[in-house]
Amino acid sequence: MLKKTIILFISILLLTTALKAKENIMILKLKDGDVKIKLFPDVAPNHVKRITELADSGKYDGVVFHRVIDGFMAQTGDVQFGNSSSDNFNLSRAGMGGSDLPDLKEEFNDLPHERGTLSMARSSNPNSANSQFFICFGPTPHLDRQYTVFGKVLEGMDFVDKITKGDGPNGSVSNPDKIISFKSE
Repeated sequence: MLKKTIILFISILLLTTALKAKENIMILKLKDGDVKIKLFPDVAPNHVKRITELADSGKYDGVVFHRVIDGFMAQTGDVQFGNSSSDNFNLSRAGMGGSDLPDLKEEFNDLPHERGTLSMARSSNPNSANSQFFICFGPTPHLDRQYTVFGKVLEGMDFVDKITKGDGPNGSVSNPDKIISFKSE
């Protein structure tokens, strides 16, 4: 009886651990393929919760990559003005909006901004992150501990590299790619 109880306990523990690990994985569907992303709730719990909430409710689906600077980063996430499927879509205003939810308090951490890092965009106010985020194309150490890192690309960075680069001032994109879907795995 004790042996069965121990086996049951270990089985439940392993199942719980596997489910929890899966909760922190997101799939970002782009035109060229799927990007697998690991989230870091241990260092940015409120940012991970926000991204997950918006993604799983479909708010990011159809949102454009409005600012893309080759060798630096691809920015997206303006669910207010950047959703190409919405009546509010306005490419000239994409990057100026956010969600209806309140802005987040910064959760700066020691994770580096390197190739594949996902980090929250914000204004000059460190507590202004809302829905916009960016994916780094390469190391950007000048952003470390200035922006909240909340995730990292595990697979599919080659698809991120194919996002249409900006052709306008400050990386603005005149014919931007968009998020097809963004969901928890």
